[in-house]
Amino acid sequence: MHHATDYTSRYAIDPQAAAAMGTDELRSHFHIPELFRAGRVTLVYTHYDRMIVGGAMPSGSALPLEAIKPTGTKSFLDRRELIAVNIGGPGVVTAGDERHALANRDMIYISMGVKDVAFESEDSHEPAKFYLLSAPAHQPHPIKVIRIGDAKRIDLGSQATSNERSIFQFIHPEGVKTCQLVVGMTQLAPGSVWNTMPCHVHDRRMEAYLYFSLPEEARVLHLMGEPDETRHIVVANEEAVLSPGWSIHSGCGTSNYAFIWAMAGDNVDYTDVDPVAIGELR
Repeated sequence: MHHATDYTSRYAIDPQAAAAMGTDELRSHFHIPELFRAGRVTLVYTHYDRMIVGGAMPSGSALPLEAIKPTGTKSFLDRRELIAVNIGGPGVVTAGDERHALANRDMIYISMGVKDVAFESEDSHEPAKFYLLSAPAHQPHPIKVIRIGDAKRIDLGSQATSNERSIFQFIHPEGVKTCQLVVGMTQLAPGSVWNTMPCHVHDRRMEAYLYFSLPEEARVLHLMGEPDETRHIVVANEEAVLSPGWSIHSGCGTSNYAFIWAMAGDNVDYTDVDPVAIGELR
């Protein structure tokens, strides 16, 4: 274990096994709590498309992005790419020789081959919280910062169906180039609580959801499972859920909230989904 890095692994679960699980088992395999701990980098190495989901919360000195045993490489990004989204106070991400300031809801793409990456908070009393997403890569692409104001915005839903929301696409075909990662953020309007309904599956890509901007006492009921064999996971603020390719990924909160969705897998086509009608859910 490294001096500022903690990691765990999650093995891939098939739908038949998931259907037989109770609450604790489902949570142990798919729910990710405690991603943001002061002065630590916390990583979860998943066996879904080898996606790593993590958090870095620098409180004093800069936190380095250190290689872990499952990556099997000397440096973390020798064969991987990384996206870091700041959901906390103002922060700085160092990539190689360059320092990049990230305000709340800004993100940075860092390419395969960058040796030195570190995370800092501008003010330890209001620490940055960097949500980390990494997948195997096969070629380098330019390092790029995407401000929340520069993301591709799509407004969907309505107050009548409790799902009025704005989708911010950080990674899209006309924008930042990646090997595998497709990442965006969804903000629900006040009074709206439903996300991704009607839902869908995409066997080509796994996905992870990080719920944040959720009041402390509020919860999201995240729906997962095969469309005719659904389960739920209760999620609190700044917690994540893993979604295998066979699973729906949708949720309903006791308040409005924001979430970051991130995919890795066979293609980077946001629209390549298999829709599931609400009437088909069981």
